[in-house]
Formats: sequence, structure tokens, C-alpha cells
Amino acid sequence: MPIASPFPDVEIPECTVFDFLFGAITPAESSAPAITDGSTGLTTSYGDLVAQIEAVAGAFAARGLRIGDVVALHSPNSPMFAAVFHGVLRAGGTVTTVNALYTAQDLLKQLQDSGATFLVTVSPLFDAASRAAAEAGIPTHRLIVLDAMPGHDDFAALLAQGAPAPRVDISPDQVAVLPYSSGTTGVPKGVMLTHRNLVANVAQSDEVIGIRRDDAVLAVLPFFHVYGLTVLLNLALRARAHLVTMPRFDLEACLRLIQDQRLTYLFIAPPVAVALAKNPLVEDFDLTSVHSIFSGAAPLDGETAAAVERRLGTRVRQGYGMSELSPVSHVVPIGRDDLARSSVGFPVPNTTNKLVDPSSGQEVTPPDAGTSEPGELWVKGPNVMAGYLSNPEATLEMIDKDGYLHTGDLAVIDADGAIHVVDRLKELIKYKGYQVPPAELEALLLTHPGVQDAAVVGAQDDNGEEVPKAFVVVREGAHLTDSDVIDYVAQRVAPHKKVRQVEFLDAIPKSATGKILRKDLRQRPSVGGRA
Repeated sequence: MPIASPFPDVEIPECTVFDFLFGAITPAESSAPAITDGSTGLTTSYGDLVAQIEAVAGAFAARGLRIGDVVALHSPNSPMFAAVFHGVLRAGGTVTTVNALYTAQDLLKQLQDSGATFLVTVSPLFDAASRAAAEAGIPTHRLIVLDAMPGHDDFAALLAQGAPAPRVDISPDQVAVLPYSSGTTGVPKGVMLTHRNLVANVAQSDEVIGIRRDDAVLAVLPFFHVYGLTVLLNLALRARAHLVTMPRFDLEACLRLIQDQRLTYLFIAPPVAVALAKNPLVEDFDLTSVHSIFSGAAPLDGETAAAVERRLGTRVRQGYGMSELSPVSHVVPIGRDDLARSSVGFPVPNTTNKLVDPSSGQEVTPPDAGTSEPGELWVKGPNVMAGYLSNPEATLEMIDKDGYLHTGDLAVIDADGAIHVVDRLKELIKYKGYQVPPAELEALLLTHPGVQDAAVVGAQDDNGEEVPKAFVVVREGAHLTDSDVIDYVAQRVAPHKKVRQVEFLDAIPKSATGKILRKDLRQRPSVGGRA
């Protein structure tokens, strides 16, 4: 029997993201601060942000953007990101958000797969962006560098274009965003999230996450990640809260920003929670303005959450989701102090779940007491993606005929109805919230002349965080150290994809059909390699 959300259904308007977020803005709201650049202190009001969005929409339309055209947005957090993102959507385009840490080769793959016809970047990322754009066939006049680069339009040029925002008829079912996700395994795929998906997930998350108009919200989680995009950028703007951005995480700078800007609501990933719980720097700053902390992107253990609550005198909540779910599917409500800190809470409104035994295919029955047996978590609702771009086979593997998305995570449900994620069926590694597909690293390792065979799985480091670990079979006659393997990979991938641990084996365990037995590797005693 499906597990219903305990929350009443919410209304999901039939409209675009722009109309949902900004269509009913009042004069009083227009003068309120929307986004402050934490690096410069410059603040953009809601009225100015809407004007910038309209100007950016007009500028892109004047440059030839048509409904459904894809714009790649390759930038860290800033007020400019918000204006460009929503400006492209306002003009009828689709944004593919790009990890700011990507190498030129990573970026090229996404540009080619998404069919992007524009690339928007910033000067610190220009080298990788320009090389990828040239190889992808994006002309110079469609490579925009927001903070100025000779020979390229910048943000000021977009605003100065003077073209009105186009009059476009955008269906709620049009694809708004194309983040890239590895799903449960394999290489990254374009996740088609429609205007309806994004509107729905903001509406579903609003009350349970509980951002309010008087909140000042830390925006260090990257907007290019769908967690930051939906929960921070869209949800906070819908609530008319005040966002304060950081382009990258630095603990001391983050603590100073919380203190100086009197931030009230922090959205983080688990490594930040560990720092807040343990780092002595925390004692040097006044963090008493913070009333709530919300963790996502990877599992947060209950002990760390409780330690942060004690140290900061605040409440800590977490949720669960994935890019394919827009991304929020489960939340510990802001008002529920009674739930286990290790749980990911309840299904958000307008959704149903199933827990399905992966061996028998039978649904797991919620318990009257204690916790259920584990089952794969399935989710159905208006936040489920439209599918993977140009990949119907992968879509069918992910979403069944009844509309349930199979997450690849094993979960249990307790007597309170709260969900606890306990293990994973999927092969995907989550390093500090970033997705690391093992197959990609395995393919790279096999290009090393000294490697005969290789497998990569998630392993625990000394802080209990998941890191990529390589198991390597050395080619006969070759000599390799763990440092050789780690350095070889590090020179060829984005920082979050680096191999952090290495173990050498005589053979990689495989099934009769040649499939790597990752469960056997994950269960080996921890030996070898540096973290």
C-alpha cells in the first residue's frame, strides 16, 4: 500500500517559474533586499532584480534566443546568476546549469549533450569555458562573461541592450532546467525539469521548510546544483527572504558573514555541519542570529546534527531528494523537534512513496512500532522529472509505468511515519554532496599504462564522509603506488571527482556476466591508500 504524505496537498499553479515567483510582487516587496553579494556587500532589491530579469530576457531574445533554446550557465553564486537564470527562463529558454569546478572536457560533454547555443561564464572560469565553447561550436558573440572580458559581452552589456522582454507563450510543461545527474549509475544525463516541476517543488517545500520574509539566508550551496537552485534561489525568492551569496565555501569567511549580516537560516551540506560541530573557529564568532539550519545533498548523521544544535543553540533539520525529483522529496518539518535527527522526515505534500523489497518486489509494510524492513524508496508526484534528455531507455529504467521514480536508495519507515535512508542500491558516490559516477573514474583509470583492471566505490574517510576509493589491479611488470594512482586521476578530473583512497588487488571481483561486485568491495576491511 502506498505511503501518503502526512501533509495536505498544496495548490500548484499552472504557470511559469517567473510568474510564480515574481508575478504578484507588491510595491513594498519591490523595495526589500533580494540578494546581497557577500563578497562585495552590494545588494539588489526585489524591484531591481525583476527589472534585471526582464532586461536579460530582452537581451537574449535580441541575440536570437528562441523558445526551447539551451543556455549553459557556468558560474558560482552571485546576484548576476539569479538575474541570468531567470532572464533566460523568462525569454522562453532552457538553462543547463554547469558545475563551476568542471574541466574544459567535462564542460564540453555537457555543452554537446545539451545542445547549448549560448554559454554564460565568469572570468575565473574563462579558460575552461572558452576552450569548451570553441570545440562545441559556440561562437564568440554567444560566449558571455558576466564580470567582463575583452571581446565578450558582459552582464552590463545585457542590461544596456534596451530590448524589451519578449512576449512568449511558455507551457508549464516546457523544460526549464537541464541539470546533469548520474541517476543511479553510469555517466551524467540531462535531467529534464519543467516549469511545472520547479513550481511544484517550491510549493511543496514552502511550509515544511519554513523560510519566512524576515529571514536572511546563507547562499553558499551552489545554485548550479539543483538543491541550491530550488531551495535557496527559488524558495527563498518566493518567500521574499534576503539571500546572501558566497561564491565558494570558506569556514572563516562564512562565519564572519553569518555574524556581520545577522543571518537567520543556513542551508548546508554535511561537511559544513561537521565544521560547525567541531572546529574551534566557531567560538570566535557571534552566531546567535541563526534560528535554523537545514542540511541536504548527502546523509547527515544524528550525532553531528545534535552536536550542532547544542553548540549553536539552534535547530537542525535535514531532507532528502535528488535531481530527478526537482529535488526535494522528503523533509523533517521545521516544527518537529520530536523526530530522530537521523531521519529525512516525511514525504512532501502531493507525493506518495513505496518501499519495495528489491529481492521479492513486494511492498514493505509500515510498522505499528519500531522500524520496518528496508526497501528501495520509490517516489511519485508532480516533482518527478519529465525524463532524461534524449535517453528514453534510461528514463524507463528510472520511472515505472505507474509514475514512481525508483531512487536506488534503501530506506526504512518508523512508527512515526518518518523515512530513514539506510543504504544504497545505486552505484553513485556522493562526495560532499557532489555526484561522482564510478564508471567514469574506472574508464579513466584503465587508460593508465600500469593499470590492468580497476573498480571504484564509495568508502568512509576518517571523518565518516563518503569518498571515492579505487581498487586497482597492476599490470604485470608495472610498479604503482597509491600516490601514482591518486595523482594520475587528480590531473584529469574536477576536484570533487578525485580518488581519495587506493587499494591494490590481485583481481576485481565480478559476477558471471562480468559486472563488478561493488557490494563485495564495500564490505572489505579498510586498508591502504591515503584519504
